[in-house]
Amino acid sequence: MTLRYRFISEHRADYGVQRLCRVLAVRRPGFYEWLAAQPARRERATAEDQLAGEITAIHGTHHGAYGSPRVAVELRRRGRQVNRKRVERIMRERGIVGITRRRRRSLTRQDTAATPTPDLIGRNFTADAPGQRLVGDITYLPTAEGWLYLATTIDLHTREVVGHAMAGHMRTELVADAVTLAHRRGLIDPKAIFHSDRGSQYTSTEFRTTLTSLNMRPSMGRVGSCYDNAVAESFFATLKAEIGTRAWATRADARRDVFAYITYYNHKRLHSTLNHRMPHETRACYRQTHALAA
Repeated sequence: MTLRYRFISEHRADYGVQRLCRVLAVRRPGFYEWLAAQPARRERATAEDQLAGEITAIHGTHHGAYGSPRVAVELRRRGRQVNRKRVERIMRERGIVGITRRRRRSLTRQDTAATPTPDLIGRNFTADAPGQRLVGDITYLPTAEGWLYLATTIDLHTREVVGHAMAGHMRTELVADAVTLAHRRGLIDPKAIFHSDRGSQYTSTEFRTTLTSLNMRPSMGRVGSCYDNAVAESFFATLKAEIGTRAWATRADARRDVFAYITYYNHKRLHSTLNHRMPHETRACYRQTHALAA
């Protein structure tokens, strides 16, 4: 019907409204109602274009990673009262698409001679407070100079990457450096749990000694089960999907980009399991709430 009304509007000076309405089988009052509503339609179209511009800007700021749910939350955080379905429709109509994460190859190599370690997490990836329960893992990043390996330590209360280390090797000192950095920053409580897979770096005597010196308890999932360390696995999948580079010219380039991404992830990226808050914001809110309560 809109197309017919538009045709009548464009040709009414030549043929007259009455004749065009009769030929196109539409009601003349209906055409005038449509014509009277034109200013409101233009206003809505302008508002939608402005909203689409904001959506495009948010999408670009977050490396093209945000889909409609996170974009809608970010708009509301900026004071925009907008429905997620409207955001989804605009993104679909204008070809704005979030990044789909790809699966990663596991680096886990079990040390069959290692002393058994219990699973103290049991796929319960939550914590009552920051610094109590942490997870870690290793991934690899391709460069023209060879692999750059990244080890992380993630807090289960805030989902914040509280410690990380990068090197051209994946020896035990790499994972030890990642957890030691988190401890040095004062982000780990006494008797905290550190959960990982059963890779040889984490089951080694050297790493156990590191945890003991930091007053931490080891925990490990089963061999070959990514779900037992799902938070650590998920972070690496997100990083590789969103960082925007498949391979780097040098390890230094990769280091720079990974550091920048972790900073962005901790301070700017909305996290669905945190009620769409940022990890650093979650830690700050926890501390502020408990400081006021004290």
